[in-house]
Amino acid sequence: MAEKRLEQAEEHYFQSYNHHGIHEEMLVRDNSPFALPFTSGKISSYRIFRQKDEVRTNAYKNAIYQNAHLFKDKVVLDVGCGTSILSMFAVKAGAKHVIGVDMSTIIEKASEIVRINGMSDQITLLQGKMEEVVLPVEKVDIIISEWMGYFLLYESMLDTVLLARDKYLAPGGLIFPDKAHIYMAAIEDGDYKEEKIGYWSNVYGFDFTPLQRTALAEPLVDTVEMKAVVTDPGQVFSIDLYTVTAPELAFNVPFELRFNRNDFAHAFIAWFDIEFSACHKPIKFSTGPHAKYTHWKQTVFYLHEVLRVNRGEVITGRITSKPTEKNRRDLDIKIDYQLQTADSSRASASSCDYRMFLSKSSPPKIQTTNSS
Repeated sequence: MAEKRLEQAEEHYFQSYNHHGIHEEMLVRDNSPFALPFTSGKISSYRIFRQKDEVRTNAYKNAIYQNAHLFKDKVVLDVGCGTSILSMFAVKAGAKHVIGVDMSTIIEKASEIVRINGMSDQITLLQGKMEEVVLPVEKVDIIISEWMGYFLLYESMLDTVLLARDKYLAPGGLIFPDKAHIYMAAIEDGDYKEEKIGYWSNVYGFDFTPLQRTALAEPLVDTVEMKAVVTDPGQVFSIDLYTVTAPELAFNVPFELRFNRNDFAHAFIAWFDIEFSACHKPIKFSTGPHAKYTHWKQTVFYLHEVLRVNRGEVITGRITSKPTEKNRRDLDIKIDYQLQTADSSRASASSCDYRMFLSKSSPPKIQTTNSS
């Protein structure tokens, strides 16, 4: 029964990549004057017309094109190739042959794209799970993949990339990208929190607080404005794709954030940075609130309370992330924190549980503890 649930979750995940819209979102930028942000509080949501992700695509293009000497005459594996854009970048950079693997039916369109661009002899596309397909070669020189999910690891393909690394990457081979870092900060976001969470306190005169607890347990993926950030950022987790193992992707790590102004704190946010360190000139990009838009945006974890904070004060704690028992692509996340202040009227310690999950999964049971 558990295996059947896992298969259904996997099918739902791969089917989500069958649709045109998700690939359009990741490939190009829409400069339409109608792509206007809807702003509530300090978070901007793009409605109807979405700004496309040029940051992600240009980072990969530059990492490959500017390092053609690394790709020349090499055999390349593109894990989760999607529309095959990265495979074609590699061919343009001089790769001898590229093998693209993807489970979703988008690979049928990718085959057409490769053909009309005259690269059918240089790119082999295989549909299936990386764990099951048989490559036409024993080893590859380079692995390229856009494996990152929201919060870096939600619905991530990283475990699949690691499997490909261990099975197919030749000694001394390269991985593009090869490093990732998760960061945290706290934000002031009272207006939007009230709109999203407070709404359930009174719905047409009725108490809907059971749904309020559920809403608090579901992290929000959205674009946070830099002016909302009230702490210095803190790096909490790093990954080296050459050495990390799948079990190490579950983590429990400390964090410490220092407030940079007198304000209120309503939520934590998290984002990630990506590095292509094998490049002659290292290339990186950030998905943080200080950087240009990416389709990963930021992940917002609303608190059950409002913290009144002063400049120079510190909030410490631990953040835990691990795959859920029912679906390895979903995440159970726990944040324990304590506001360090000499003012006992503002002192607070709390523990909040969150779940990032597909619609067919179940939200977590809400468990919170507070002390002041």
